[in-house]
Amino acid sequence: MRTPTRPPLDGLKKRLDESRAARARMPRDGFLRETYVLPRSDARAKAKEWFDRWPKQAYWTSIESWFERPGDVIEFTIRRLPTSD
Repeated sequence: MRTPTRPPLDGLKKRLDESRAARARMPRDGFLRETYVLPRSDARAKAKEWFDRWPKQAYWTSIESWFERPGDVIEFTIRRLPTSD
């Protein structure tokens, strides 16, 4: 009986390399970041939720970047400090 051959791992290796490269580009400045892709009204609600939960004055919460996608969809990255010290 023959042992089955291993499947090629090229796709997995490529995705790992891309993920590591993307992480290397992100600044190591202590901020926590989340990226969302939501319809405009849901994006507003999500941003308001963040600012209510982590106030700008204490956590330096801010919208780091945002893009308007087709179909009235907003992609945005929001950041904050992990603690309010």
